[in-house]
Amino acid sequence: MKDSQEYKEKKAFFEKIITLYGRNVVVEILQDSSIEIHKLHLADSNKPDGAIKKILLLAKERGIEIVKHNKAALSRISKNAKQDQGVAIDIVSKTYLHVNKIKELQQYRLIALDGIQNPQNLGMIIRSCAAGNIDGVILPKRNSAKISPLVVKASAGTLFKLPVYFCNTLEEILPQLQEAKIYSLSSHAKTALNDIREEKKTVYVLGNENEGVSDTVEKLCNDSVSIPMNRGVESLNVAVTASLIAFKA
Repeated sequence: MKDSQEYKEKKAFFEKIITLYGRNVVVEILQDSSIEIHKLHLADSNKPDGAIKKILLLAKERGIEIVKHNKAALSRISKNAKQDQGVAIDIVSKTYLHVNKIKELQQYRLIALDGIQNPQNLGMIIRSCAAGNIDGVILPKRNSAKISPLVVKASAGTLFKLPVYFCNTLEEILPQLQEAKIYSLSSHAKTALNDIREEKKTVYVLGNENEGVSDTVEKLCNDSVSIPMNRGVESLNVAVTASLIAFKA
């Protein structure tokens, strides 16, 4: 029983770990004392000068554990051998939460992402949601952009200010949110976004940049809404759409 509890606690801890990479990103993270860091990973081929020297100094000042690896092992940690620059860092994100945590909320406005592939779009969506009236973003692990340095940069420092709820797929979690009113965004919907009266628990599903919300996810939504367009404009960038929802009165 004790071993089972320890396993659950360990699993819950590592689910909150986000690994980022790149020398400039790692320096910025180490300089932000509000971000909890688990480990710093370095390739043993790095020369201890320039940015690496600064990284080592900052890590020492904060008492961060430093683990050295050969280049192949580091690339398995960063999952981006071409851009990791021999550096990766594990962040303990207090806002990166399992989607089951949503069930503990009494009310919410959430944006769920279905197949968003562009890291910059993901970062800008998170930024708009953090600035507006959104309580969190549901981000599937499959068929979606991963949290990366590009996402961090596009979010302009807001990534760790807003809950990001992770799951494997939306098909897995949406049926469990039965108390919520779930809307898909569609240019073909007859109901306009500003014409709906939101429920106590509301989820908006935004689809892939090119194909929109997938058919399987669409079937799990209660209704669909559109953003009326003028002058023959067919659609908006998905990050712009997220902004309009985030600041909807």
